[in-house]
Amino acid sequence: MRKYLYSETGGFVEKNNWLPNCWVNVECPTDDDFKFLREDLKVPTSFLNDIADTDERPRTDTEGNWLLTILRIPVQTPNQKVPYTTVPIGIITNNEIIVSICYHSTEMIPDFIQHICRKSINIPNKYELILRIIYSSAVWFLKYLKQINNEVTMAEKELEQSIRNEDLLRLMNLQKTLVYFNTSIRGNEVMVGKLQNIFNEKDYQNPELTDDVLIELKQAHNMVNIYSDILTGTMDAFASIISNNVNTIMKRMTSLSIILMVPTLIASFYGMNVDIHIEEVPHAFSIIVFSSIFLSAMAFIIFRRIKWF
Repeated sequence: MRKYLYSETGGFVEKNNWLPNCWVNVECPTDDDFKFLREDLKVPTSFLNDIADTDERPRTDTEGNWLLTILRIPVQTPNQKVPYTTVPIGIITNNEIIVSICYHSTEMIPDFIQHICRKSINIPNKYELILRIIYSSAVWFLKYLKQINNEVTMAEKELEQSIRNEDLLRLMNLQKTLVYFNTSIRGNEVMVGKLQNIFNEKDYQNPELTDDVLIELKQAHNMVNIYSDILTGTMDAFASIISNNVNTIMKRMTSLSIILMVPTLIASFYGMNVDIHIEEVPHAFSIIVFSSIFLSAMAFIIFRRIKWF
């Protein structure tokens, strides 16, 4: 699916056909989209293949007068094991062509377009468009980090009385997400410096926007590090808690087996082939039963006092 977006004073205006200096936003490209990019815009096929690699790192590349800029942006996945990850988005520019391609459906790009239109922001050139996409990615990193923090808090409450490995694995998967975020944010931060060197003409300079982008990226980077440190400490603490919970259950099971062993032991004595000398005592069976119950109750009280139950 592709959209032709032309930047005007009130934000982006969607056009029916491509125009020079029009931003072509392609998301989850189809065969028709690839045909348009290759045949109509003459976009290099190698660029399209590079963007398709889900593990592609943030970088720039050139071919002729074409410039490829690859960034990493956050997405929410339907995969419960790793709920958040990052995917590459490629921005391909030429003298009068600006194309962004992402092979995954994201919340960030539609929100970015709506934000530009809502704030009536004018984007005069391709360099500023790339910077604002990086800025938007940092905002979404921060948004997802807050959601991850909420999930960690919920997992902590469930882990307090848990002995299941699944609860600890849930935290481990969130830690994987933080690793993906950390790597992607650092890569995008390096890209800002590279883009400054590439677009060093006076017409492209916007120091205020560049500073805002760097500040937002640093904030996201710091938050990732903080949450990662907290999560690591939490996982270590709860691994010990789970082990302690298992030990507590084992103590209770041991105490219970000892309590149940008392009447079994008494019954074993009376099952031996020797004289017991109380065969003629009235209510001997009742006395034995109540004695077993009394001894079991005493054992239970003792274990309660030493907090084995």
